[in-house]
Amino acid sequence: MTTRGVLYVHSAPRALCPHVEWAVADVLGGRVTLDWIRQPVVPGTWRSEFSWLGRPGTASRLASALRGWHLLRFEVTAEPSAGAEGERYSSTPDLGIFHAVTGIHGDILIPEDRLRAALGRAERGEAELAGEVARLLGKPWDDELEPFRHAGEGAPVRWLHQVV
Repeated sequence: MTTRGVLYVHSAPRALCPHVEWAVADVLGGRVTLDWIRQPVVPGTWRSEFSWLGRPGTASRLASALRGWHLLRFEVTAEPSAGAEGERYSSTPDLGIFHAVTGIHGDILIPEDRLRAALGRAERGEAELAGEVARLLGKPWDDELEPFRHAGEGAPVRWLHQVV
């Protein structure tokens, strides 16, 4: 069983680019060379994106491999497949990592226990419900990454295949 997804490296310092490639290669099980282009939103950083095929869980392994670098902004998505929901991971230096389960149309699916916890925090006056829901949907990550996403329009995409 395979799934497909996309890794978007929105910004990385030049010195970090080969390390990103090595981490991705380790997860995918083969040599990886990414096409890096300048990221105009943060001068001195680079961006790349590529599509991959692999077993369900590959998006999680990619996000885990990349999450330790504080200066990296990235997103990893995986499409739903037989027996597995889709996934989305977003990471920024200031916010850390966000994970969401996605349905067949790309909508974020929020588990019942997370909604109950958000309602509980709002009822106790610890948080505003609208802010809690926005966080569950990844809005702070979307807000921070949106300028980087637009800067990458027209960037080349390369398909990488993982041997399953």
